[in-house]
Amino acid sequence: MKREEFIATVLPFKDKLYRLARRILVSSDEAEDAVQEVYLKLWKGKQKIGSYKNPEAFAMTMTKNYCLDRLKSKQASNLKIVHSNYEHSESLEKKIETNDGVSLVFEIMESLPEQQKIILQLRDVEQFEYEEIAEMLESNETAVRVALSRARKKVREQLIKKYNYGIN
Repeated sequence: MKREEFIATVLPFKDKLYRLARRILVSSDEAEDAVQEVYLKLWKGKQKIGSYKNPEAFAMTMTKNYCLDRLKSKQASNLKIVHSNYEHSESLEKKIETNDGVSLVFEIMESLPEQQKIILQLRDVEQFEYEEIAEMLESNETAVRVALSRARKKVREQLIKKYNYGIN
């Protein structure tokens, strides 16, 4: 694979890789480094890229795995992660409450059937379009929408049950 072909194949999804890395690592600098490392690994294995059915999905998986490995590594304890999504004026109590809510949603997601879990992750967390998800899962958009609707309904029901808001 020549340089131009490699660039044409992998450059279009650079922003998606960054968003995923940023979501996992929180730090913008760390996310940029992660994407750079993934691109370096893709370049080293450029001859194999053509054999992958979906190079974008492969690159997303590489990014996710690299970021998770980075968090688990000894270096992660030395990382200074600055979370810019929250204002500094928020109270510690509010931050803990928010983190608990997010953790609960992810915990509920783990209890979903595998297909629903994957679709919910790809759509609501990684923000892929329905068409892209259908392509990745070798399905059709209607099936993706139905599974996503059912997954969201189950998550909503479990949250209501957990917090007992009195809504049936």
